[in-house]
Amino acid sequence: MARQPSVFVRSLTMEEGRRLQKISRTAKDPIKLRRAIVVLMSAQGQTVKDITSLMQFSDDYVRDVIHAFNEQGFEALHPKWNGGRPKTIDEQTREKICLIARTSPADWKITAFSTWSLAKLTEHLIAQKIVPTISRETLRRILRDGKVTWQSTTTWKASTDPDFCRRCTRSSSCMTPRRPMGGSSASTNSGR
Repeated sequence: MARQPSVFVRSLTMEEGRRLQKISRTAKDPIKLRRAIVVLMSAQGQTVKDITSLMQFSDDYVRDVIHAFNEQGFEALHPKWNGGRPKTIDEQTREKICLIARTSPADWKITAFSTWSLAKLTEHLIAQKIVPTISRETLRRILRDGKVTWQSTTTWKASTDPDFCRRCTRSSSCMTPRRPMGGSSASTNSGR
């Protein structure tokens, strides 16, 4: 196996050396700190192998940092955040999902349940071809971003009796009477 040639950082000016030392002492970003230390060590004549053994970095990482600093200068010390995977559901579809979540299932001729759950809303969105597929977590995040909140609802059972409403107007036949809240014969500790 052939030995890879040693890679060193270009020669630094006194000002660049001071700037790197300051970064290595005061940097709050750990990535910037690591990169500055690698460049400083290389500028002091340390080989890639020495830097990797002291800092516990891979050979490729150290070489990449040194090459990037030689090409870009101090810009190479700053991390380049990409922001992750791009969104697969566009803004228009997200707004439509939030709009559907704010409606009642009854508006869609669904009578099996009275409120949406994440699972039921997911099934409905796929069945209506709003989205080809969507995970519950993605749906939860879309709804949170769209300020759609879930409130626990109180469900009431409806009577199948056609005369139910007419009979409920007479309170005595529909509701059981309550005991009066007056004085009770039970002993209390207030007399002590």
